[in-house]
Amino acid sequence: MEKVIFIKYGELSTKKDNINFFLTKLKDNILFVLKDMRVNVSYDLGRMFIHTDDDLNKVIERVTNVFGIHEINVGYIIDSNDIKDVAPQVLELLKDKEFKTFKVETKRSNKKIEYTSIELSKMLGAEILKNIPDIKVQVNNPDILINVEYRKDNSLVYFEKIKGLGGYPVGTLGKGLLMLSGGIDSPVAGYMAIKRGVKIEAIYFESPPHTSIEAKNKVIKLARKLAKYNNDIVLHIVNFTAIQEEIYKNIPHEYLITIMRRMMYRISAIIAGRRNAKILVNGESIGQVASQTLTSMAAINEVVKIPVIRPLACFDKLDIIEIAKKIETYETSILPYEDCCTIFVPKHPVINPDKGKCLEYEKLIPYEEMIYKAVKEHEIIKIEEKEKKEFEDLL
Repeated sequence: MEKVIFIKYGELSTKKDNINFFLTKLKDNILFVLKDMRVNVSYDLGRMFIHTDDDLNKVIERVTNVFGIHEINVGYIIDSNDIKDVAPQVLELLKDKEFKTFKVETKRSNKKIEYTSIELSKMLGAEILKNIPDIKVQVNNPDILINVEYRKDNSLVYFEKIKGLGGYPVGTLGKGLLMLSGGIDSPVAGYMAIKRGVKIEAIYFESPPHTSIEAKNKVIKLARKLAKYNNDIVLHIVNFTAIQEEIYKNIPHEYLITIMRRMMYRISAIIAGRRNAKILVNGESIGQVASQTLTSMAAINEVVKIPVIRPLACFDKLDIIEIAKKIETYETSILPYEDCCTIFVPKHPVINPDKGKCLEYEKLIPYEEMIYKAVKEHEIIKIEEKEKKEFEDLL
């Protein structure tokens, strides 16, 4: 018997004619996170197998962060699909396990086998009862669940299931540009986009000296957290100081946030186009702040043609916080360093901005040449999750 890690696909199994494209990308993503380990990955349309003589727990820990996986199992390959060969091997595996109750669950992908799945379960259960004293079958909540899959040329036996992240393999649905602030919402929005197969790059707007180097490092740290799921992240850092100061000096203050966001969208769309990103992604949630009313979103959105995806649009704030804690971005997001979206917030921002007024006010500033300069001079950093510990030690 060979001990092996194998993966169940879940949603990917619905892809039919395109499934090989998704499985190839999933295999590539798994090899990426395991690139410093001794592994061999193979797959068929039913399962993907990770063969290794390295640390199994370390392999599993990394693979649990790969999207496109429904379930991870550590199991054993038996080179036969005959119950007469499988039963002795299962009994051998059960020698080291302590249990009083058990249940056998059988899947039979090879329909040429003469017995049904239920019959195979009963036959194996009878062998276990005959050879191991003082145990009994229990359908609900058994001490041990014995899973057996009878395949074309072999069988799989496993006892425990580890839930995967689901979703689609990263990169199968193209690229998006995440508008990453230092807040709670945008990293969660990035995570949700990655889950649907979108490979993300990120853009951050800094405004020195109004925003600090700590605020910038905070965003880099958040990008590292997301890189764990995205393989790596290209982070675009745009100096927004000149544009923000010009807006503050010339635009009626109730429109500061609206005009500022319109400028950010314009810059993001330009960079997205240059990086072949098909969508913008942000953490906006309907009604959460003044710029996230439906009227505000419409007024801000009109300056770009690229689709803007808001994964959290209908999420409750508490739901967003729960996900942020799960993906370990929450504690970083609440660090008290202001970003450029919060430093010049007016007392009474407009919640139903007029599009005509937006155009009228924007004529008061030479924004086109400032946008050109900001895009031309912006900083690009490639971030990899593997450097996380070394970076955090510097903070």
